[in-house]
Amino acid sequence: MQSLILTTATRLLVALLLVFSIYALLRGHNLPGGGFIGGLIGATGFILYVIATSVSDARSALRVDPTNIAMLGVGIAALSGIMGAFAGDPFLTGQWLFLFAAEGEKGLPLSSVLVFDVGVYLAVFGGILTLVFAMEEEI
Repeated sequence: MQSLILTTATRLLVALLLVFSIYALLRGHNLPGGGFIGGLIGATGFILYVIATSVSDARSALRVDPTNIAMLGVGIAALSGIMGAFAGDPFLTGQWLFLFAAEGEKGLPLSSVLVFDVGVYLAVFGGILTLVFAMEEEI
């Protein structure tokens, strides 16, 4: 039996958890947070959605197979490690790219560490949802 109150509240909570997971991801490198905890928080939102509705509703809300999300995350994390190798440094060495650099200024710094965190986020998010969806479909 589905509860109308739980289903309605879950829609708000899923959105709130996804926004908070992105915040934790972007806050992560120098402060508590990062890709792993952000991925767990985001997956928690969809797990709550599965509990409130069903796996088929959660799959349609996600729109992408979680296994594909996990594989994309592993690929992005590996790509961030290769960035260091292209620069002549060891694998997974942090590299920085400065965008919009004006004369005398550094510009907007983007690092391979952030790319790695995004990869970990997607790998954890997709991996957890793959496991939960498979277990929930067995019940």
